[in-house]
Amino acid sequence: MNAPLPLGMVGGGEGAFIGAVHRIAARMDGQFQLVAGALSSDPARAAASARALGLDRSYDDFRQMAEAEAARADGIRAVAIVTPNHMHAPVAVAFLDAGIHVICDKPLAATQEQGREIAEAARRSRARFFLTHNYSAMPMVREARAIVAEGGIGNLRLVQAEYLQGWLADNVETKQAQWRTDPARAGAGAIGDIGTHAWQLAAFVTGRTPIALSAELSSMVPGRAVDDDARIALRYGSGARGGLWASQVAIGCENDLSLRVVGSKAALYWRLQDAERLILAPRDGPSRILTRAQDRSASFRTPPGHPEGYLEGFANLYADIAAIIRGDGTRLERVPGLADGLSGLAFIAAAQASAARDGAWVEVRL
Repeated sequence: MNAPLPLGMVGGGEGAFIGAVHRIAARMDGQFQLVAGALSSDPARAAASARALGLDRSYDDFRQMAEAEAARADGIRAVAIVTPNHMHAPVAVAFLDAGIHVICDKPLAATQEQGREIAEAARRSRARFFLTHNYSAMPMVREARAIVAEGGIGNLRLVQAEYLQGWLADNVETKQAQWRTDPARAGAGAIGDIGTHAWQLAAFVTGRTPIALSAELSSMVPGRAVDDDARIALRYGSGARGGLWASQVAIGCENDLSLRVVGSKAALYWRLQDAERLILAPRDGPSRILTRAQDRSASFRTPPGHPEGYLEGFANLYADIAAIIRGDGTRLERVPGLADGLSGLAFIAAAQASAARDGAWVEVRL
């Protein structure tokens, strides 16, 4: 077995949610070992967080970390960025310029301009950029993609993607809520935080990206400065039509992501709350329930019937990224990257422009 790749992390210190998720996923298959971090913008908190994780190499500043790790013979091969959105670009640029691979949480950045800064750094770097849209790494989502790609549903006609949460139905004063409802740090509300997941999931499975959209963005909680509910109609270049609903004020919904794809021969339906089953409904004949036993991507790690889920999706990405870093190019097509991130930012910009014009149809400029 290959020795674990040395991994660094920026963000993800005390009180953070997604940093712990990335750390668990990175070590699940033994392909990475966390050895260094700039875990907080507050030096004392960064040092305390590093001690709690047993890290010897703790940095007060991510730029210092990028320079120092690039100079070490045993320096990190990749860095995980788990900061609020507005910090993705400066951190990614620093590490790409240092020749260190970047594994970034979604969305790509807070603005399209920041996304372009990352894209330019990636073009001039020898390192790769990866984006952790973890749901697209779940076995039955990958199986749905394979079915569509081989013509199993016929010509694409309809797409419906939904991501519904209720945790922001009122003013919430947690660390996670504070930055997600701050336009300067988040860039967008529900469309950025969870809408980009639905957008990427639909594109990953169908292999198609909408060319135009009409959006209604709402801030249901009084005084909220970002959208918390988004209703969006989609048009595809092929003539297919779609819809996307992203809400963080849908009381009763904890983390309800779903995708329905309808073709001329069959339809597919997948829901995160029943993630190990994919429904395939042919035009003629009874529907079939596919399980991980039918997953040809071999993305599972336990026998079918032994539940897997959220963390394993992240772990699939980390395992694939490690293989790519080691030279296995066969996995590139199933790992989200810069193009997915730029597409997500184009989606956000188009939705905001459409909403500002009372739902006028707006071209999605990738």
